[in-house]
Amino acid sequence: MKLATYKDGSRDGQLMVVSRDLSLAHYATGIANRLQQVLDDWNFMSPQLQDLSDLLNSGKTRHAFAFDPKQCMAPLPRAYQRVNGSAYLNHVELVRLARGGEVPASVYTEPVLFQHCSDDFLGPCDDVVCASEAYGIDFEAGLAVITADVRMGASPEQALDGIRLLMLTNDVSLRTLMDAELDKGVGFFLSQPACAFSPVVVTPDELGDAWRKGRVHLPLQSTWNGRKVGLCDAGPEMAFHFGQLLAHACTTRNLRAGTILGSGAVSNKGVSVKGRTQWPKGYPCILEKRAMETLQDGQPATDYMKYGDTIRIEMKNADGQSIFGAIEQEVVAPDVVSDARRVRQAALA
Repeated sequence: MKLATYKDGSRDGQLMVVSRDLSLAHYATGIANRLQQVLDDWNFMSPQLQDLSDLLNSGKTRHAFAFDPKQCMAPLPRAYQRVNGSAYLNHVELVRLARGGEVPASVYTEPVLFQHCSDDFLGPCDDVVCASEAYGIDFEAGLAVITADVRMGASPEQALDGIRLLMLTNDVSLRTLMDAELDKGVGFFLSQPACAFSPVVVTPDELGDAWRKGRVHLPLQSTWNGRKVGLCDAGPEMAFHFGQLLAHACTTRNLRAGTILGSGAVSNKGVSVKGRTQWPKGYPCILEKRAMETLQDGQPATDYMKYGDTIRIEMKNADGQSIFGAIEQEVVAPDVVSDARRVRQAALA
């Protein structure tokens, strides 16, 4: 089944069931009002939501209406915990090598995880508001899972059983601030503002054969200012699958229902063409593009995002159908109302 959260003036929004083709929605009122309620009582509430989903997909509901991603908050607008990883080692290697550093051997034997803010997420069509272009504004296309309770010490297989939902993420990063924080030897904080998630979350069965052994075997598309810049395969090069990431996260703690864990940038290795490395599947973030340019030409040539820039992140199945809906955002200054936001406000007036 597919779920979304509509804006209703509250912090946590209104839970919706969404049709498989993303054309229709139905309020989940009477079953649950908020997604966190469902995660806290999954075995009781999810079968009821699945029944509603089946009715919606078969055209048998009486109160369905057109689904509008622009009305969506993040599926889980705030979470008890958000963890992000670097499961695609090509991303780590590119960035480290471009900075003239070495990749620690431990990166290849155990996952890299970061604790990120979880109290303020962006909806899929919300603006990315940033105080300064000088911060090095970057998008980062990835995947994320939302969990049930996962006990401390769980094995990767046990942790996989705790995955309830999957979604896409734009892990907005401020690269100039990130460099300063790395120089201090501390974790990311100022450089990781509110991120965005896809309009809908899906249960793993919605992915069919593409969901195998904790990985999503489909390409993730990134379109920057209307130009496709990345079509990276999320499956084969994910060095640590979601079960392994979760198991590592709960080495010393329990993960409670509603924990969000991200994969990090979905990244693919380059290929050698006449002695020069090329990246035919593009890049999931500007940082990687700049790393590619540095390794090839000695210095980066691509600037980070500017006010007015747009980013679209989407994943489609083998039939070309959008699975999660698209993240579509514009970068704006704090005192600017973007064209997209103005249109949304006019529609709601």
